[in-house]
Amino acid sequence: MARLNVAGLPRNYELFHEAILGLNAGLAQDIAALGPQPQQAMLDELGLKYRLVGHCGLAGETSRNEASRLLREVAEKLAEGLRHRDAFARACDTILKSVSSHEDQSLAAFIGELDYLSASLTSVLSAETEIGARLADDIKRLETIERGISAMQLAAVADRITGLPNRLALNRVMADLYEREEGAAGSALVMVDIDNFTDLNERYGTPAGNKLLKKIGDLFQKSVKKNDFVARTEADEFALLFSNVGMQDAMAIAERLRASVEDNLVFATSDRGDSGRLTISVGVALSADASTPGQLQANARVALLAAQSNPRQPVQAFGH
Repeated sequence: MARLNVAGLPRNYELFHEAILGLNAGLAQDIAALGPQPQQAMLDELGLKYRLVGHCGLAGETSRNEASRLLREVAEKLAEGLRHRDAFARACDTILKSVSSHEDQSLAAFIGELDYLSASLTSVLSAETEIGARLADDIKRLETIERGISAMQLAAVADRITGLPNRLALNRVMADLYEREEGAAGSALVMVDIDNFTDLNERYGTPAGNKLLKKIGDLFQKSVKKNDFVARTEADEFALLFSNVGMQDAMAIAERLRASVEDNLVFATSDRGDSGRLTISVGVALSADASTPGQLQANARVALLAAQSNPRQPVQAFGH
């Protein structure tokens, strides 16, 4: 970032983290295409294009500002309409008093006052018609902004490649889990890492890697029950949260996930000497052994690291 003279903003760090550590070759190429000293607006456009969380928040703020501006304009138009109504009411009152105090008023003068009153009424009706049309247009624009904000909120918690929830969504689900009155006991967090995914991605290309991630995501999604949860949390990492399970059941589920991936998924390869078989490492931790969502994730990661360091036992449980 310093070499490219990019400002040290949180959303810029997120952008470069996704491009480099997130193995997002498309984003990395788009950043490189901007050349040295890229403008912040161009970087923000890339963040929105790749639906990064920080940039979705930025777009949401922009949309809210636009909505506020529209509401201010509507309020100003309504105030203008009220001024026209007040002017018309005053004109009616003035003419009524004039007629009452001048019984011998000429017909020409009376007609002149009626013409003035008619002109005031026309002005009021024209203003109200304009306000009505403006309100109808602004309501449509506000509805469009609302849909955009909703879409960005969904994008902020969804993984772009697999369509699964992302780490932010997982954090929210786990926070809700620990905030429930009955507590978090009875759930298990399973963390899965694709072995040597970086090497596979570099060897066979990002499109093939993305296709593989999508297949694994679909496989995991089909493996969970209605009340369970699956997310893609890192470039080569997934997390599954299972409810109403103990360690024995959680380990059995983890073994089935491992076998399912290794038996059914083959990495796309043109090398006849390479079978393209995948292996994964799995870490399991129980919610009952952690007092916070962060501790539960840390426990699962400890188990995952143990599994990665011992290929003969690719499924490991925290504390067991």
